[in-house]
Amino acid sequence: MKKVILIVLSSIFFLSIGSCKRKKYTEVVEVPLPSKEEKMTIGLPEDVKADAGAFELLKLPYNYDALAPNIDAMTMELHYSKHYLTYTNNLNKALAGNELESLPIEDIFKKLDLNNADLRNNLGGYYNHTLYFDIMAPKAGGKPSDTLASAIDKDFGSFDNFKIQFEDAAIKQFGSGWAWLIVDKAGKLQVTSTPNQDNPLMPRALVAGTPILAIDVWEHAYYLNYQNKRKKYIEAFFNVINWKKVGEKYEEAIKK
Repeated sequence: MKKVILIVLSSIFFLSIGSCKRKKYTEVVEVPLPSKEEKMTIGLPEDVKADAGAFELLKLPYNYDALAPNIDAMTMELHYSKHYLTYTNNLNKALAGNELESLPIEDIFKKLDLNNADLRNNLGGYYNHTLYFDIMAPKAGGKPSDTLASAIDKDFGSFDNFKIQFEDAAIKQFGSGWAWLIVDKAGKLQVTSTPNQDNPLMPRALVAGTPILAIDVWEHAYYLNYQNKRKKYIEAFFNVINWKKVGEKYEEAIKK
């Protein structure tokens, strides 16, 4: 089996002169590709094991093909078993022997030195992907209900207004990054976005708060199926959001 190095640059969509002046964050993940004689096969999430360390992989509660056609099986497998696994293993290596190793992840963010690029990128990469995979489900989508639905109506005016803001944040996030629905310190829902693997829990976040919903807009999350059509991927993402799970995270966040 041949292997290639998959390199994803945060500025791959933007080839303007101005983008050359921006500092680029490069993610390097070794991805096996089949030879001409081999047939591509999709594995099982439970076969993926992280190295021993402080943090474990989220056990994916659905198979790789369960979210199709919104998110295809190959993208899910590569995303979970290569990218997410790499962030998990790198985070555990970065924390090994460190006094932060025994802390809950939210407390590690509070003490994070943003100049420590290795810890910053892998801590964010682990947390962000864990949330992303956790709030999706097959046969999901629709709209939230109960307390979360009321909060969305209160803070955004309507679910449709929220959806417009969330999609806009995801579409307009320059290069690679994330869009979020968060609960801020006042208990209000807000939409925001962050570059690379940053998130609203990090020190000096532009809009700080507890994330309850996240969409990954790195190319590896959608490019095999949607190519450069990020908007179509974002629209399809709403078909797989597990609003029950997001509602549970909202209830937890407002109690903090």
